[in-house]
Amino acid sequence: MKNRNRWLLIAVGLGVLLNPLNSSMISIALARLQEVYRLDYTAVSWVVFAFYIASSVAQPVMGKASDLFGRRRIFLAGLVVAFAASILAPFSPGFGWLIVCRIIQSIGTSMMVAVGMAIVRVHIKENQAAALSVLSVFLSGAAAVGPFIGGVIIGWWDWEAIFWVNIPFTAAGFLFAWRWIPEDTPEESPVKGLPLSKWLEILDVKGIVLFAAGLTALLLGVLSFKSTGAAALWQILTTLAGLALLTLFVIQELRSASPFIPLRTFARYPAMTRVNVEYMLVNVLFYALFFGLPSYLQTVREVSVFHTGILMLSLGLCSLAAAPVAGRWVDRSGPGPALMLSALLMMFGSLWLVMMNESSPVAGVCIALAAFGISNGLSGVGLQAALFQSSPQEIIGVASGVFNTSRYFGTILSSLLTGLVMGGRLSSGGLRSLALVLTIIAILLILMNRQRLRA
Repeated sequence: MKNRNRWLLIAVGLGVLLNPLNSSMISIALARLQEVYRLDYTAVSWVVFAFYIASSVAQPVMGKASDLFGRRRIFLAGLVVAFAASILAPFSPGFGWLIVCRIIQSIGTSMMVAVGMAIVRVHIKENQAAALSVLSVFLSGAAAVGPFIGGVIIGWWDWEAIFWVNIPFTAAGFLFAWRWIPEDTPEESPVKGLPLSKWLEILDVKGIVLFAAGLTALLLGVLSFKSTGAAALWQILTTLAGLALLTLFVIQELRSASPFIPLRTFARYPAMTRVNVEYMLVNVLFYALFFGLPSYLQTVREVSVFHTGILMLSLGLCSLAAAPVAGRWVDRSGPGPALMLSALLMMFGSLWLVMMNESSPVAGVCIALAAFGISNGLSGVGLQAALFQSSPQEIIGVASGVFNTSRYFGTILSSLLTGLVMGGRLSSGGLRSLALVLTIIAILLILMNRQRLRA
């Protein structure tokens, strides 16, 4: 690989790692934020919801916006936005302000993820697959070690540190990007010069607003009911409004010529839809454990933030170690066997947590974490291969976008599930109930993969 391409990869990598890093570090900070803002788990979960809802909207939007304004400009702007959010978040006077900062942070980091892959594809012509795999390491590695980093820095300082840690990354990323990411040429911005009304139509602003408002209203209604234990009129109306807005969103997407989420694609290609459903369920399983377990360890088992980060490292290391093995296995045997083992490991890890109680050794959670980590490494590679097998070549770009959307749906549902089952007051019984639900989802995945192996 040429020297210039290496520096370009570093520049892009420093930017794209910020989104998965900040989405994973927060898992260690949830218990501390409950203390600081005197909130229950359900309420504090909005720092997770807000980030993922904003990411699910911002990434496809910013990908389209890069066609108009240029990929380099979007990438640099994303670094500035992420830097500003990281500076402001620690000074939030209330939890609402922290949510706003998390949304801004999500938009900034999503701007870089949205165009990072495209920058590599356009400007690195030789050994492109190897370059993209290096970028994947930045993405998966940051997500895997995020809880460990969060545990260490919160243990040394406090929750504000998970925002301060972004400052050197954004500053260095900006300098590298300014120096090594080439300017976009006019030919690379095919929609430049279109009127605002046409650009808003291309972005599907109506769909975006309906999706974000409907999902937020639905989550607010459902979670507030869980927190209070009673259905007030405003909670019922908020939930119904969310369902109505999401119904309008579906109608809008089916009518739009340039839909924010191409729902027609799901109906047209059922095999691809099956892969996306499986990917969503895998993420529900993984992230429910990812966010629920650290809070349980700190709140119920009184494990320090630092040691919680150390325990969670087993999840990240096993995931990273399993991915290259999965790649060779899937190349040789196809995605079916790897995905079946992934589902079996998730069922084993969930059942292990079901059997744990207050007297079980805390270190025992590492067995479940290792099972989920290996499973995540296998499913990440296996489902990507299954997507390529099930998607026609002419729509592979759309298929990849839908695939990422399924991941965000899974992460949002995982937070909702964790909030509903473990919300209010965390307990060992709550963890076992969550693990039992995860076991049922894992069994569903096993049945889906059994059909895949028979086909």
